[in-house]
Amino acid sequence: MSSTNCAPAAERKKLGFLDRYLTLWIFLAMAIGIGIGYFIPTADDFINSFSDGTTNIPLAIGLILMMYPPLTKVQFSKIPKVMAKPKLLAVSFFVTWIVGPFLMFSLAVLFLKDYPEYMTGLIIIGLAPCIAMVIVWNELAEGNRELVAGLVGINSLLQVFFFSLYAYFYLEIVLPLFGIDALKIDITIVEIAQTVGIYLGIPFGAAVISRFVLIKVKGEEWFRKKFIPFISPITLISLLFTIVVMFSLKGEMIVSIPMDVVRIAIPLVIFFAIMFFLMFLLGKWTGADYADNAALSFTASGNNFELAIAVAIGVFGINSGQAFAGVIGPLVEVPALIIMVNVAFWLKKKLYKQS
Repeated sequence: MSSTNCAPAAERKKLGFLDRYLTLWIFLAMAIGIGIGYFIPTADDFINSFSDGTTNIPLAIGLILMMYPPLTKVQFSKIPKVMAKPKLLAVSFFVTWIVGPFLMFSLAVLFLKDYPEYMTGLIIIGLAPCIAMVIVWNELAEGNRELVAGLVGINSLLQVFFFSLYAYFYLEIVLPLFGIDALKIDITIVEIAQTVGIYLGIPFGAAVISRFVLIKVKGEEWFRKKFIPFISPITLISLLFTIVVMFSLKGEMIVSIPMDVVRIAIPLVIFFAIMFFLMFLLGKWTGADYADNAALSFTASGNNFELAIAVAIGVFGINSGQAFAGVIGPLVEVPALIIMVNVAFWLKKKLYKQS
């Protein structure tokens, strides 16, 4: 293990002011959006006036900007180092890409079968592992930085090329097998691929170009210490902007459905807990040390809510229940995974007594 991963907690990255209170900012954004929609009846007409077909232009820009910073942080050069641990890699991909999506699918069907739009939104959330905040959780839990960077890099590439296929498989093929063909989800793989191409492909391309050009011109230290901190707040700002816009479009309706947030939150909390403990125990079983295990477990637990929100809006519309479910995701994930950081240290004491 590199010396960077053995650094004491005081030297490791702390959760910044914006990220530390992310749940509060999301609540405030929701409240502002609801207030706008409830007290300004013409707000939805004004927002929808900036649309081209089913695409709201300012919101599309916001969603693309939301994806750019986390992708820019990915050190794709570290991906080959992950290949040196094939057993951990195999376990990680099995849990993250096979168990995770099916578990979220099962929880969505179990808890939200009577709320088909929310159910579909939850299924979309479960299809892509987190590529942004997982880096923060891993740092707080003193996980392996190189391993998490490699996993995030590989997962980013897999999402770019395979998310649309995965979404089509679960929404159009697997759902009817569970007797839920009455949803009549009229989407094609081309529509999903186009959405993923816009909202993930564009920021992915921009991120790769940024890393290559800026590191070559200004140097890696400048890129890491100046450029990355400069663009990092864009993700949160764009996410909050998206939430304000979405909630303002349904402000009056949301006031009457507060329990819907709880309905969506319950299966999400169960998902985070099961995925974290399952991955941690499997990692221990395969011989992973604590730092590696923390990286594996947080990678498996979190989800790419930015992409889920973008796909839900692009395919089902900004006013859809699918998009609403996507917005609730970060609201639940942040406090849940902060708790998991403390759980990780508890498991370290229990399972790694000699560490």
